[in-house]
Amino acid sequence: MLKLDHLTVIAPTLIEGVSHVRNCLDLDVPFGSRHDYMGTHNHRLQLGNSVYLEIVALDPEGTQPRRPRWFGLDNHEKVRSDWNEGRRLRGWVASTETIDSVLSIHGAIFGDKVSLPASEPTFAFTIPKDGSLPLDGAAPSIIDHRGDSSYVASIPDPGARLRSLTLEHPDPTGIEALYRDLTIDYPPVIVQALKIRYRALIETATGLKELT
Repeated sequence: MLKLDHLTVIAPTLIEGVSHVRNCLDLDVPFGSRHDYMGTHNHRLQLGNSVYLEIVALDPEGTQPRRPRWFGLDNHEKVRSDWNEGRRLRGWVASTETIDSVLSIHGAIFGDKVSLPASEPTFAFTIPKDGSLPLDGAAPSIIDHRGDSSYVASIPDPGARLRSLTLEHPDPTGIEALYRDLTIDYPPVIVQALKIRYRALIETATGLKELT
């Protein structure tokens, strides 16, 4: 079974990502960490039930990884184009304890299992060979925390809570079938639309807000 682990705002820069979330949620998302193994960095905050929000961007001072970066961040033109179209909440990550089983059936969608960090890996993450989002973000990336849940306590918790996640997609039937096959616990609600777009309703101290 797969479980929602976190939502991802994929930004051209962290400054733009933090500003967008502030405009949507009236919240400042604190800095998280630098990913030296991916040449990226992020900001994070908790959304309840061990789910969190991540704003991730290429780190201009980071090192070049040995493989394509996750979340399609090597494709600067597409990241910028999606951002300008308002497609900023671009995907989500699902956790599992059976990542090898998922890849044995759906490896063509999710790509390679990458152990990170490379020297003393603490988790495994699926990344397509070209670094792109699985099915352009309609399918989640997959993470295996290897039984470690201690990371949650290190993520700031301002009291925001995720209430719903909706995916707009040209082929709702096909994506719903994939989600059923993956056995996803509380998957996004899928509705018909021309392009892939996520909308999250998040309860904050100042009311219910929408993140896109």
